[in-house]
Amino acid sequence: MNFSRLKKDSDFKRVYNKGKSYGCKNLVLYYLPNGTDEFRVGFSISKKVGKAVVRNRIRRYLKESLKFYEPQGKGLDIIFIGRVAASESDFHDVRKSAGYLFKKTGLKIYEKNIKKSTDL
Repeated sequence: MNFSRLKKDSDFKRVYNKGKSYGCKNLVLYYLPNGTDEFRVGFSISKKVGKAVVRNRIRRYLKESLKFYEPQGKGLDIIFIGRVAASESDFHDVRKSAGYLFKKTGLKIYEKNIKKSTDL
């Protein structure tokens, strides 16, 4: 999924205040249409989740899991919030949680058909 990063505090506040949210055990997803064709994503992982190493691992898992999804239609601003349970989850759990939240929102974000490598 080709995303730009959501970095400005004002953009985060706009999505939090005006956007819709859905949650599961590992993640919370906030989203808001941005009126452009650009998809932007931001990550917020609290210090309650763990030290920097743990927070960065969750962020890396989320970035990698987004490569498995393809957006359709108009642009969105999306924010993922990592919960404490995500610190004990592996990549596959985080990816499943992201996919579940995309389905739950009803947005046109579909899983890509990626061939699995059997060379491992």
